[in-house]
Amino acid sequence: MRILGIETTCDETAAAVVAMKPEGGGQILSNIVRSQIDEHAIFGGVVPEVAARAHVEVLDGIIAQALATARMSLSEVDGIAAAAGPGLIGGLLVGLTTAKTLALVAHKPLLAINHLEAHALTARLTDNVQFPYLLLLVSGGHTQLVAVMGVGDYIRLGTTLDDAIGEAFDKVAKTLGLPYPGGPALERMAQSGDPEAFAFPRPMMGRPVPDFSLSGLKTAVRLEAERIAPLSETAIADLCASFQAAVVDVVIDRTRAGLGAFRHVAGRAQALVAAGGVASNGALRRALARFAAESGLVLVVPPPALCSDNGAMLAWAGIERLNLGLGDDFTFAARPRWPLDTRGTPALYGKA
Repeated sequence: MRILGIETTCDETAAAVVAMKPEGGGQILSNIVRSQIDEHAIFGGVVPEVAARAHVEVLDGIIAQALATARMSLSEVDGIAAAAGPGLIGGLLVGLTTAKTLALVAHKPLLAINHLEAHALTARLTDNVQFPYLLLLVSGGHTQLVAVMGVGDYIRLGTTLDDAIGEAFDKVAKTLGLPYPGGPALERMAQSGDPEAFAFPRPMMGRPVPDFSLSGLKTAVRLEAERIAPLSETAIADLCASFQAAVVDVVIDRTRAGLGAFRHVAGRAQALVAAGGVASNGALRRALARFAAESGLVLVVPPPALCSDNGAMLAWAGIERLNLGLGDDFTFAARPRWPLDTRGTPALYGKA
């Protein structure tokens, strides 16, 4: 089975062709990603209208390149998958409409994919991880702990009450005058800083419900930066390192609580999986590796190129769904909001 995947939820235009291996897992035949960093850098963040226009301008060429790199024609793929949400509505419409058109013309199944599900299943593409497993989903727009029970079967154990982790990284970076994109710039600056220079708070630490809160930490960094202004390069590095250390501590503590919640609803986890753009952060990866070893878990973190938005994860989610006989019709509408969890947060933890 070979699927063409299309990703246009935010500021990456991507297409890929992925094949399913007979023994499980996938083979990436092509994975083309065109970033819009240059278009958005002058604004210091993603502008939805600019993103949508950029998708329109390059998507056809990206798809053609993905097929050519895979040495396939459109008629040779077994289905066409595209992100249908959540995300910026303009970009979603571009990608999903293109997928519908190609599927109609080529007489192929259409697979409208939840972008978060694509992240959630990437570990099965790369490592053939077996269900169930605990997912830590950390990106610019999402921060969740999820019990992944099967394709289309997800239980949200915890989520952020305010900012997503990637959003907090970007906002702190902007406060400190770092270039766009802020998250990677902050991580680079933190490498030369002292993580103990500032005693920033660790919100939600020790609470049994595995939720996150980042707004207070973000505010603490801003207030400290204002207090010691003007900022030297050393001070900026120390602020970055101390902020990143606080985030890592929070993530590990919240993941520990999430593992406890997972055992209540699903039994023993097969693995701990980290996905989303922030899972590329080196300090977080190292901390998760230590936590997994202490907890007797297998840690699976896809390569950085598959943590950020890409077409291969959409193609793989399409394979997973088509393999179960699932598909979508051409009336499927793009969804700017589309929760991943199918069962809701367990009532056991006192949440709706």
